[in-house]
Amino acid sequence: MAVAQRNFQQTPPYSPQLTSELKQLQEAALKSDYAWEQLAHLTNNIGPRPAGSAQANHAAQYVASELRKLGLDVRLEKVMVPHWVRGEETGALVEFPGMAPGTTQKIVLTALGGSVATPPQGVTAEVVVVNTFDELTALGNKVAGKIILFNEKFDKQLAAMGRGGPAYGQAVIYRGIGAIAAARQGAIASLIRSVGGADYRLPHTGAMRYQQDVPKIPAAALSAEDADLLAYLTGQGPVRMHLVLTPQQLPEVESYNVVADLKGSEHPEQVVIVSGHLDSWDLGTGAIDDGAGVVVAMQAAHLVKQLGLHPRRTIRVIAWMNEEFGVSGGTAYAALHKDEAANHFAAIESDLGAGHPAGISMAAPRENLASLRPAAAILQSSGAGIVQASEDTETDISPLLALGVPCFGPIQDDRFYFNYHHTAADTLDKVIPRELQENAAVMAVLAYVLANVPTDLQRPTPRPAPTF
Repeated sequence: MAVAQRNFQQTPPYSPQLTSELKQLQEAALKSDYAWEQLAHLTNNIGPRPAGSAQANHAAQYVASELRKLGLDVRLEKVMVPHWVRGEETGALVEFPGMAPGTTQKIVLTALGGSVATPPQGVTAEVVVVNTFDELTALGNKVAGKIILFNEKFDKQLAAMGRGGPAYGQAVIYRGIGAIAAARQGAIASLIRSVGGADYRLPHTGAMRYQQDVPKIPAAALSAEDADLLAYLTGQGPVRMHLVLTPQQLPEVESYNVVADLKGSEHPEQVVIVSGHLDSWDLGTGAIDDGAGVVVAMQAAHLVKQLGLHPRRTIRVIAWMNEEFGVSGGTAYAALHKDEAANHFAAIESDLGAGHPAGISMAAPRENLASLRPAAAILQSSGAGIVQASEDTETDISPLLALGVPCFGPIQDDRFYFNYHHTAADTLDKVIPRELQENAAVMAVLAYVLANVPTDLQRPTPRPAPTF
């Protein structure tokens, strides 16, 4: 496959034709119900789409069929994915200060993705509450045979300032490796305070991991209210908890990335990816995480076709499989297409819900910002005129960033995203139709401008591939 010559010159203003086409795309996106209708089907008709499930594979077939209807060249690229199934999950305090004789207190919790099971009858042990890994380490072997609760609070004030991502990043480490740290000191189960911003007594699930040389112990997330309850009661005296988790780790399952090409008219070998991840957690129906990202990517192609436009480069819509549980889809795609990395002109992913978009984020040399500013000026009419450079990008396209592919995504209002993220409340009603249209406009304009800019982008320096 030929590799286009890289000619780094200052980007001139867009041609009148390109400017007109971008405005047409924006206007059409803001009037279209296509993304909403697709999202309603994914969430309400197909439902939760955990990796390895029948719903996930049915969703892949559905998205492929819908993209074929648009006239795109569609293929399903095989991905092997884990298949973890949630079972029974209950928690109850069976001994605590001030309890009425013969009573218990229910604890609202959910197993973390990848957790091993308790024995069928469950485990009963004293609960020890810590706020940090350092506090756990300081306890030494005093936690042996006990249940650890990591009570690291999600920074709601930071999220309210529009920095939900950093707030999430501060707390999610306890979900990821808390069970490893607790097991090293002899604990028999690991609990975390849910990593999320709302106090609706909703537990937030998410992936956790184990380490080969450390025993595997069950792991679960408590609602924020239940974490507060345990912190309060353990401050008064011993608290014992009965915990039952019965998940199963089944053999890997064959699944698929959906890959659909709208061929470029001049440089079909050059690819601009526009994408979201199709899998979701099993508690909700995956509307904000990340059905919204998939459908606005689909709509980018739908609008280009509907308006009869002809991108110079190929626009490639991808619905990634298994972002949530190990980034199987993004990793497999990068490995399969590694030799074509130089012809991947750019990659776009939306994976932060469907909140109002404020602009475009770019993980590439800052010199490329000039290529986006005329597009941002068009998007400013809907409040999406910011353009900023970043060191990182969304998870599924991060393996492509490591190969030196410029990566992009919408800057979104995430103040409320982590209220529902990975919970049973991630449902269609959390998406505001107008904001979904605004996101579709950003994705369509961004994909089309990258498929048509006359000069090449400066590429980020390749880096070690991320590990998940």
